[in-house]
Amino acid sequence: MPDPVRAAAVRAVLLVALTATFAMAAVLLTLAGSWLAFPVLVGTVIGTVATTWGVLDVWVTRQVWRQRHGVVSVPSSTAREIRRVRRPRYP
Repeated sequence: MPDPVRAAAVRAVLLVALTATFAMAAVLLTLAGSWLAFPVLVGTVIGTVATTWGVLDVWVTRQVWRQRHGVVSVPSSTAREIRRVRRPRYP
């Protein structure tokens, strides 16, 4: 995995972990009847938006890297087999 894609993936994983922590805290605070449940719930919603942005960043960074650096295209074994069938060898 290229470095820019890896960095975006690490950011996305950290955002997912933080959002999951906020969600669990929101659930536990709601069950406890604490007044902190609402602010943590708002943080969870904001974290969900940020996590979505982070995951899209991984996808876009991956696509941009592929466009800029190219992808090695190797024909599949079936493509090679079909090509051999179409071009018979003459001795």
